[in-house]
Amino acid sequence: MLLLPLLAFLFASLLVAAAALALAPSGAATIERRLGEATGARVRQPSDEPGYDRVILDALKKFGSVAPQSPKEMGKLQRKLVTAGFRAHEAVAVFFGIRLACALLAFALTASPILFHPNLPLALGACALGYLLPSMALGRLAKRRQHRIRLGLPDALDLLVVSVEAGLGLDQAIQRVGEELAFAHPDLSEELRLINFELRAGKGRVDALRNLAERTGVDDVISLVAMLVQTDKFGTSVAQSLRVHSDTVRTKRRQRAEEAAAKTGVKMVFPLVFCIFPAIWVVTIGPAAIKFVQILFPMAQK
Repeated sequence: MLLLPLLAFLFASLLVAAAALALAPSGAATIERRLGEATGARVRQPSDEPGYDRVILDALKKFGSVAPQSPKEMGKLQRKLVTAGFRAHEAVAVFFGIRLACALLAFALTASPILFHPNLPLALGACALGYLLPSMALGRLAKRRQHRIRLGLPDALDLLVVSVEAGLGLDQAIQRVGEELAFAHPDLSEELRLINFELRAGKGRVDALRNLAERTGVDDVISLVAMLVQTDKFGTSVAQSLRVHSDTVRTKRRQRAEEAAAKTGVKMVFPLVFCIFPAIWVVTIGPAAIKFVQILFPMAQK
C-alpha cells in the first residue's frame, strides 16, 4: 500500500529537482554578475532577459538533454520536426523535455491521491500515455502543415508560370512567388524563401530543390522538384513544363475534392445511426408506444 505514495513522492521530487536545475542561472550568467560587481559595470537585470517563453524553452531543453537518445530515433524525430516547421537546433532537446515532463506529470497525478485513488496500473498507463501524446501531437502538426502546403501549391505554380513567361529566371521567379504568397500561404512562402537563402549562400539549385522536397515530404512537391531537376538537366522549356505540371496538380486537387465528397456519405452513417436516428425514433414512435402501453396493460390485467 505504501509503494504508490513512495513512487509518487520520488517522481515528484525528481520533477522538482529537474525544474530547479533547469531554471537555475547558468555559469555564464553567474560569472557575468560577479565580473560586474568587481568592475562596477552594469549587470544585466532579469528584466533584460527574454520572456517566460524563452525561460520555459531553456528549462525544457535542459530537461530533455538528460534523456537517453538513439541516433536512429534522433534522425526520424528531426525529420518530423522539420516537416512540422520546427527547424531550430534545440527543437529535438525541447521535444524530449516536453515528452519526459508529460510522462512524469501524468504519473505523479495518477499515483498520488490528488485526483484518483492510487493505482499502479493506472499510473503506469497514464505515464505511457503522457509519453506518447507529444509524438501524436507532433505528427498531427506535421500533417496539417503538409496539407496547407499541398493546398497552396497550385497557386504557387500559376504565379511561377506567369513570372517565368514574363521574363524572370527560375531563381528570381521563386523569390517573387515566395514574397507574393506570404499572406495567403505562409508555410509555402517560408519554404520558397529558404530555397532563395540557400541559393544566395552558394548551394546549387538542384540541391536546394531536393532539400525542399526532403523538408516538406509532400508528394506534389516531390514530383515538382523531380520535374524541375529533369528540366534543368535536359534544357527543356521551364515555362511549358510548369504549365503542364500546374494543370496536373489542379486536376489532382479536384480529384481529391471529389474523393472527399464521395466519402462524406459513408462518414455520415455513424452520426446518423448513433445520434440522429434515436432522437427521431423517440419523437415518432414514443407517443404511439406510450398509448399502446396505456391501452394494452389494463386489458392484460383484466
